[in-house]
Amino acid sequence: MKYAFSFLAVIALILIAWLGSQIPGMPYLFGVALPYLAMMIFLGGCVYKVVQWAKSPVPFPIQTTCGQGKSLDFIKHDRLEAPSTNAEVVARMFLEIVTFRSLFRNTKSEIHDGPQITYESSKWLWVFALIFHYSFLSIVVRHMRLFLDPVPAWIGWWEFIDGIFEVGAPGWYISDVGLVVGCLLLFSRRLITRHVRYISLMNDYFPLVLIFTIAVTGILMRYVLRTDIDIVNIKHLTVGLVSLSPTIGAKIGSIFFIHVFLVCVLLAYFPFSKLMHFAGVFLSPTRNLKNNSRAVRHENPWNPRILPHSYAGYEDEFREFMVDAGIPVEKELSPAKDE
Repeated sequence: MKYAFSFLAVIALILIAWLGSQIPGMPYLFGVALPYLAMMIFLGGCVYKVVQWAKSPVPFPIQTTCGQGKSLDFIKHDRLEAPSTNAEVVARMFLEIVTFRSLFRNTKSEIHDGPQITYESSKWLWVFALIFHYSFLSIVVRHMRLFLDPVPAWIGWWEFIDGIFEVGAPGWYISDVGLVVGCLLLFSRRLITRHVRYISLMNDYFPLVLIFTIAVTGILMRYVLRTDIDIVNIKHLTVGLVSLSPTIGAKIGSIFFIHVFLVCVLLAYFPFSKLMHFAGVFLSPTRNLKNNSRAVRHENPWNPRILPHSYAGYEDEFREFMVDAGIPVEKELSPAKDE
């Protein structure tokens, strides 16, 4: 029932936005006040999380290695799986962030009669993740045209490539379909795969349901309910939000306020959820450290400077207490102290 609560929560959010948009004066709350509040929570929460992660000590080199580290010259070194220089770390991080390289190695294990265990390549999760993340990125980039006036030319080219198939009128964007399909695939994986379903919590289902609903409401505005919204007033509102002079027109439509409210919830929820892995991957010591512990001594910079303390010095400091406790000492107490 964990996923059912996620659906109920999103339905409740939709009802709140729909009912609120019908009350005179409330559109300003959903169209202006909440977007500003959500953006402040998003930026402040992200900065707070990153600062806290950056302050966390890393006492040991704990990078993940899946290949041969740098050793003797005649032993082949895997530069990406066990990087030993900053350039190799950058290359590894770039491929990890852009192509999800570690997820590409995804394998699954199964037990067959015998018993025998087999390991097989499982690339479908990697494909699902690529579809979802790049569709999400493309939609965010396309929506920048609503907040910029004039619209940069490169955003127009991005839109042209995204809608190159020109299916229907208005043309369907590849990213719109990709985001919906990606959400459905990732959600289905958590339901179908037994061990993934077992460890999944409500905070795993809720973001997928929320993003899916945001995508659906956006598709409804563009392709189904176009006559219920005024794109000119929406453009004035979004540009006004950026210039800190927002104005809400008479006819925007309830579906727009539902869409915006769900986006605000996502922004406010983002820094305190697992979605923050978009920033955490840059600060992960399992990825951003060099595998050179055999060549360079790793010292924790947060450790205080500890001076050496010999046993003789320790005994000089605590000899009286050691004698009182019956602990043998190498040097007896002086007669003055015995008295």
